[in-house]
Amino acid sequence: MTTPTKSSAPAFPNSQSKHGISQTFSKLLGPLVLLGPAGLWLLLILVLPTLVIFQLSLVENIRPGDLVNPDGIGNYLRVFDLINLKVIWRSIYFATGTTILCLLLGFPVAYWIALMSPKRWRNLLLLGFILPLWTSSLLRSYAWITILRPTGVLNSIIGIIGLPPLEVLNRTPAVFIGMSYSYLPYIVTILYASLEKLDRRLLEASADLGATPIQTFWKVTVPQSLPGIAAGSLLVFISSLGDFVDPELLGGASSMTAARLIYNQFLGATQNWGFGSALSMVMIFGVSIAIALLLKFGDGKPSK
Repeated sequence: MTTPTKSSAPAFPNSQSKHGISQTFSKLLGPLVLLGPAGLWLLLILVLPTLVIFQLSLVENIRPGDLVNPDGIGNYLRVFDLINLKVIWRSIYFATGTTILCLLLGFPVAYWIALMSPKRWRNLLLLGFILPLWTSSLLRSYAWITILRPTGVLNSIIGIIGLPPLEVLNRTPAVFIGMSYSYLPYIVTILYASLEKLDRRLLEASADLGATPIQTFWKVTVPQSLPGIAAGSLLVFISSLGDFVDPELLGGASSMTAARLIYNQFLGATQNWGFGSALSMVMIFGVSIAIALLLKFGDGKPSK
């Protein structure tokens, strides 16, 4: 007579999958815990206000205290009126001109600090160039008013030389001067970081192969520093596109920009929050495109 044998405990085929899921969950939990506070802060100060602005942009002629009842895209259609397009174009014009001026002025400075200045003085030179950022942009604009006004420092020096006075204040050149001065340190620091990583062996090889300094600059230096050029230019463009202080104080009434137009809709006499919100959303969309380009082209590796 045979005795029955005890069967082994049944195996659970899904135990391994549960273990794998738990490992995956634990791997995701760590980053979520670290990113949670920053994500919550970003949600409160960026995402939710943007959603509120978008909701207001769908209400025509809304004023403080009115009920929010989205009823269409009339505010967005108003953005494309000729007078408003001129204001938006003026903002793009100021931002583009400021970017070009900052690039033309900042690249030689960054090149000299990164490649030609004594190494022990580079940090000090860079710090000295960034020092103006320690003061308020409002104070810097008032300083330029003191310099550029008809009885200011510039015309006083010109009068000593014997030249006729210049009418610069409350004109477009004054806006470009003030905005270029405000954003020049940003592009210099970014270009410096890019040029400092330049492979100098390529410069020596280019000289050994008979290339002129100009050929070396265009065929070696510029391609190597393209990520820094793209990042610095886009940063200046994004910042200057929404500049309010410099065009308002240095350009006068004829330098109406999108930032000033948005200000008028919220805090001016018109009090049309819906149209101001639509303008804000258009600006946010444009800046988002610029940031996307910055992330795509501003973080690449130098080309060899």
